[in-house]
Amino acid sequence: MRLIATALALVLAAPALAAPPVRPAEDAARDADRKPADMLAFAKIAPGTVVADIIPGGGYFTRVFAAAVGDTGKVVAVIPPQARAAYAEPTKAIDAMAAAPGSNIVVVATPADPAWLGKLDVAWTAQNYHDMHNGQTPEQVMGFNKAVFAELKSGGYYVIVDHAAPGTGLDATKTLHRIDPATVKAEVVAAGFTFDGESSALANPADPHTAIVFDPSVRGKTDQFAYRFRKP
Repeated sequence: MRLIATALALVLAAPALAAPPVRPAEDAARDADRKPADMLAFAKIAPGTVVADIIPGGGYFTRVFAAAVGDTGKVVAVIPPQARAAYAEPTKAIDAMAAAPGSNIVVVATPADPAWLGKLDVAWTAQNYHDMHNGQTPEQVMGFNKAVFAELKSGGYYVIVDHAAPGTGLDATKTLHRIDPATVKAEVVAAGFTFDGESSALANPADPHTAIVFDPSVRGKTDQFAYRFRKP
C-alpha cells in the first residue's frame, strides 16, 4: 500500500495545477483496491491530457485525473441525466469542482458533446460498461461507442474497466453487474477501434465470478479487467 501511495504522490505532484480538487479520506482509503497510479499509466494520462471521465459516479477518478493533467490539461466529466439522478449528491460535488476558480474540470451531459468533437486524448469509463446494456439495446450501446470514437482525436484511447464475468456474454449484466470481457472487446472493435492492450492490475483470480459485485464477500475485491482501445 505504501508503494501505491508513493507512486500516486509522484504522479499527482508533477502538474502545476494551482488548486487541485481535494481528495476526501474515503477516496484515499480506496487507493489500494483501485490502483490509481497503475491506471493513470495504463490509460496514458499525463500533464496536458484531455480526458473524458464518463459516468464518474462519486468523482474518484475525476479528482485523480484533474490533478494528473494539470493546468494544461482538461477533465470532461460526462454525466448523463440518468447518472445525475442516480448519483445526485456526488454529482453536486463534481459540479462544484467544475465551478471552482481555475478548475480544469468541465461537465457535459453526453459523450457526443459537440464542443469536444475530435478533441479528446482519452475517454475513460470504470465499472459502468455493463450497465449500458441494462435498459439499452445493442444498437444504442454501439451508438455510444461510436460517439466516443467521434470525440477522440486520431490516435486517442478508449479505456474501459469493469467487473469480469468470463464466458457469460451479456447474461450477468443485470444479475451480477458484471460482463464478459470478450463481449466488450468485440463490441468496441466493431465500433471502429483497435484493441491496444490490457492491464492485470485489478485482476483477482480468487474471485469466483458468481457473486453480485455488491456482495460483502467480493465488494471492492472483484476480478476486474482493464482494456485500452485506440482510434486509428
